[in-house]
Amino acid sequence: MRILLSNDDGFRAPGLEALHQALQEVATVKVVAPEHNNSAKSNSLTLTAPLYVQQAANGFTYVNGTPADCVHIALTGMLAEHELPDLVVSGINNGANMGDDTIYSGTVGAAMEGYLFGVPAVAFSLVDKGWAHLDAAAKRCAELVRSLMPLTHGQAHTAPWLLNVNLPNRPYTELGALQWTRLGRRHAAQRVMTQDNPRGETMYWIGAAGEARDATPGTDFHATAQGQVSITPLQVDLTDHDRLPYWRALLPPTESPR
Repeated sequence: MRILLSNDDGFRAPGLEALHQALQEVATVKVVAPEHNNSAKSNSLTLTAPLYVQQAANGFTYVNGTPADCVHIALTGMLAEHELPDLVVSGINNGANMGDDTIYSGTVGAAMEGYLFGVPAVAFSLVDKGWAHLDAAAKRCAELVRSLMPLTHGQAHTAPWLLNVNLPNRPYTELGALQWTRLGRRHAAQRVMTQDNPRGETMYWIGAAGEARDATPGTDFHATAQGQVSITPLQVDLTDHDRLPYWRALLPPTESPR
């Protein structure tokens, strides 16, 4: 099995190193990760500047771009045919990617880029920042990847899947069972923070994420609060299918102007 491993915290991040070490027990792993931290870059691609690929002393490949850039160029020209992955893995992220976070997440964005190219993909995140119990999380991630291996062949290549996994920061023996969940919701983000720079100009800093608004049973927020490992299948289609009939009735199709 071949795995393409990326992240959004940068190629030096402890989460990437721990996951790489754990995954080597189950697969051949190629790392292509951002040069610097790219948190909250979502699926952003760099279109206005060139991208450069470099090799780190530890063998990791890093790119001066976003997480999605890393996976995109790896799949579309950097990797030889025999190096193309059976699975794209992203993480382990330093902090949760649950609920609305998944829209902004560079960790999820890297995995989603693989999914968009027809490769099964999974994103891993630790709930709390600070890397506490990282080795336990990496071990559990590798176990999950091993269990997913049969799904990366055959039909999976015509019907790829995208999974978002969040793990509580707990010792391995205290990590709860795997729970299939839906995304919860957060309150609106906190107010923007302002400062004056030395020239007297106002600088704006995006405020912290809001508290969980929907953390009811069945959500990723609820599962991880109980010490369980949350796993949420994601899709890219943002169409509001339930309300399509409403809009069609409100604004019925008309003939094209002549």
